[in-house]
Amino acid sequence: MKKTNLSEHNPDSIPSAKGFRIGVIVAEWNNEITDKMADGAVATLIQYGVAENDIELIHVPGSFELTTGADLMLRNRKDIDAVICIGCVIQGETRHFDFICEAVSQGLTNVSLKHEKPVIFSLLTTNNMQQAVDRSGGKHGNKGIEGALTALKMVALQKELTR
Repeated sequence: MKKTNLSEHNPDSIPSAKGFRIGVIVAEWNNEITDKMADGAVATLIQYGVAENDIELIHVPGSFELTTGADLMLRNRKDIDAVICIGCVIQGETRHFDFICEAVSQGLTNVSLKHEKPVIFSLLTTNNMQQAVDRSGGKHGNKGIEGALTALKMVALQKELTR
C-alpha cells in the first residue's frame, strides 16, 4: 500500500537534538504555504530536544534567495549546526519555475559543501496550489516536518563522524 502521509516516521529513529542549533530560513513568497511548513519544522525541532532559543528563524523574499540566506547565516553564525531552507515554487506558464528550482537545488548543495554543514532542501516544487497545500500540512504531510527530521539526522551523523 502506498504511503500517503510522507511525514509519518518512527520517533525512535530520530536522535536527541539537545544542544543542537538549527537555522530555519523561510521564503516569504507563497507564505500561506511556507509559514505552515516553518511551523511544522520548528515544532518538530522542539519536540526532539532543540531549545527554542537554539532555533534561528529568518525570512527571505523568495525561494531564489534561500541560497544567499543560508550562506549568510552559516558565514555569520558559526554555531549553527544545520540550516533548513523552506520555500514553495508553483509551476506557471513560463520556464521561470525550472530556473528557480534548478538554481536553488544547486545553490543549496554548494552552500552545504562550502560550509561543511547540512543545508536541508525543503522546497516544494509543485504543479499547482492544491499540491502545495497537500504537502504543507495536508493529506501528504508537511515537508517542513520532514526537513526538520532530516536536519536532526544529518547533524547527528556529522557529530558522530567528527568525534
